[in-house]
Amino acid sequence: MSRFTRISVALKMKETGMVPVFYHRDTEVCKAILKSCYDGGARVFEFTNRGDYAHEVFAELNRYAEKELPEMILGVGSVVDPGTTSLYLQLGAAFIVSPVLHPEMAKVCNRRKVLWSPGCGSLTEISYAEELGAEVVKIFPGTQVGGPEFVKAVKGPFPWTSIMPTGGVEPTEDNLSSWFKAGVHCVGIGSKLFVKKADGSFDYEGVTHTVKKVLDTISNLRK
Repeated sequence: MSRFTRISVALKMKETGMVPVFYHRDTEVCKAILKSCYDGGARVFEFTNRGDYAHEVFAELNRYAEKELPEMILGVGSVVDPGTTSLYLQLGAAFIVSPVLHPEMAKVCNRRKVLWSPGCGSLTEISYAEELGAEVVKIFPGTQVGGPEFVKAVKGPFPWTSIMPTGGVEPTEDNLSSWFKAGVHCVGIGSKLFVKKADGSFDYEGVTHTVKKVLDTISNLRK
């Protein structure tokens, strides 16, 4: 079961403001990326459920985090059904993120008091997700759904809604500023966060630097 309560997860998402989103089939690469993000200040991390045996990679990654990176809150994204939700909860996932809104997934997470963040693309879906107990809703793909202007529009009639956009979020001050001025709870950032070397391998020091820069930018934007 999760080492973190769903309320503590939601609060940490808000506190740090950014959730790295990553998948790789090589467990050692995942460990190195996770540590790089941790060293940069990230405390919430979304491992995406992609590829065969992804759950086995996550199981090893979560054991590693528990032992070596105790403050890291590790969850799983790209989950689309209740069966897969249960599988990852059994492996200790601290939160579940989905690109879709599936009410049966909410029931599975709520039984274990684990944070569930469904993908929403309209005010009606957001309202329904909150009725089902979603503390933080995901908008995906963020830019295509409407970008920061969509968030701003939602926050008018729904000022209590906590939104995490993923897709279209970039690790630049201009882009981050537009999202946070619109009122997001936090942002999810994928491939653009994970810089690579000329030979195509990951630049782990570069990842740490980029994560720290993004978190510092968010902190400054909130002042």
